[in-house]
Amino acid sequence: MHAYQILPNYTYEDYLLWEGRWEVIHGIPYAMSPMPNPGHQRIANNTGIILKKALNPDKCKCQVYQPIDLRITEHTVVNPDLLIVCKPISKQYLDFPPALVVEILSPSTEMKDRNTKYQLYETFGIPYYIIIDPDKENIEIYGLDASKKYQRIANPDTPLILEGNCSVVPDWHEVFAE
Repeated sequence: MHAYQILPNYTYEDYLLWEGRWEVIHGIPYAMSPMPNPGHQRIANNTGIILKKALNPDKCKCQVYQPIDLRITEHTVVNPDLLIVCKPISKQYLDFPPALVVEILSPSTEMKDRNTKYQLYETFGIPYYIIIDPDKENIEIYGLDASKKYQRIANPDTPLILEGNCSVVPDWHEVFAE
């Protein structure tokens, strides 16, 4: 006789009813509290400004967003720290791949960001995934290759092609500025 493990299987509709900050990955809820610390907030703000400055409004219709619901499936809803979206968002959530996502590591999220979210973003077809490590003051840039797998981009000055003629070369030097 086999013992079966019964796991919760929550949906986006369940998620909408919860108070506080949550993510749902493959039907499993993850609490997002407490709020990110001031250092995390500073890095997120700096990164948002850097990305916004890098976008050329004459060539790009892309926008930088702070956490919004990214609904990957009915059972997977995440909130990346920052996103660049190049298409209109017509719903209360984003249900198509953004051009770029950024996650800022913290001790409580590092394993999920480096593994679970990495795989989610890669499978969902998000062209660029940027991981910022505040403790090491390190930025990792991953881009989808021809086989739709993330490869690390070694040169931070490599243009990131978001759509058509829209590309950015963020000046990452100010990410960790006080």
